[in-house]
Amino acid sequence: MVLYVDDMLIAAKKKYDIQKLKGLLSAEFEMKDLGAAQKILGMEIIRERERRKLFLSQRSYIQKVLARFGMSSSKPIDTPSAANIHLTAIYSDSDYAGDVDTRRSMTGYVFTLGGSVVSWKATLQPTVSLSTTEAEYMALIEAAKEGIWLKGLIVCWDKTSRYLNSLLITYATTNN
Repeated sequence: MVLYVDDMLIAAKKKYDIQKLKGLLSAEFEMKDLGAAQKILGMEIIRERERRKLFLSQRSYIQKVLARFGMSSSKPIDTPSAANIHLTAIYSDSDYAGDVDTRRSMTGYVFTLGGSVVSWKATLQPTVSLSTTEAEYMALIEAAKEGIWLKGLIVCWDKTSRYLNSLLITYATTNN
């Protein structure tokens, strides 16, 4: 469920689950069902029901930005991520029992992409470690989880940028 001010979007694998949630919410709140969503937060929702896929498109936003800056007639080019840009963890560490009051250890990590910091964290671990090895292990696990998430984000971003570029190419070729 996504709630933004007074707009709500409900998504579930089963239609029954959506109807059940709508029933529960309408028993507590005044609601109006507007049917299947076409847009959310300015993004168009594209459904491919036969493939069971949903896509979000920012085509209209891109067109507005291009028009705003007088670039509607510009020729787009494909700009995939450069092959030499790699996600790197440059720091992952802990300090065993560093907090004198709780004896919890500190976890810290930094990730860079193309030489720029894109993610970092420095926080007390949620539990007390029994050894320096355990504290280091917990720090590495947190860094690994973030690295996996960032890698997925980069893959998704690359696919999205290719999709957006193809939309721009289609837009430019159909409007020239």
